This record gives sequence, structure tokens and C-alpha cells, in this order.
Amino acid sequence: MGEISITKLLVIGALIVLLFGTKKLRTLGGDLGAAIKGFKKAMNDDEASAKSTTANDTTAERLSHKD
Repeated sequence: MGEISITKLLVIGALIVLLFGTKKLRTLGGDLGAAIKGFKKAMNDDEASAKSTTANDTTAERLSHKD
């Protein structure tokens, strides 16, 4: 088996380009990038909503303990 050299990677890359074409690979790359951006946005939105929910719960606890 051995190591994966740069020439082997270049040959594999050339075969992938020949099989799929540059337009299909460009579209695939754009779709993958959009999916990653959407995932990051959803994670940030989830963290922000969790923080606001925690802040609201803490405020409610403080108000209920004043009695």
C-alpha cells in the first residue's frame, strides 16, 4: 500500500474532474458551502435562544423567591 503521495492525489483529482466535470463539482461545492453556513447559523440561533431562555428562567426564579 504505502504512502499517499502528491502525484497519486493529483491523479485521483484528475479522474474525479473527468468523471463529474467542473460544472458539477462547482455546484456540489456551492451546495456543500451553503449547507455548512446553514448549520452554523442554526447552531448560533440555538445557542442564542438557549441563553435567552436561561435568562428568563433565572428572572422568574428570582421573582418567585421574593415571597
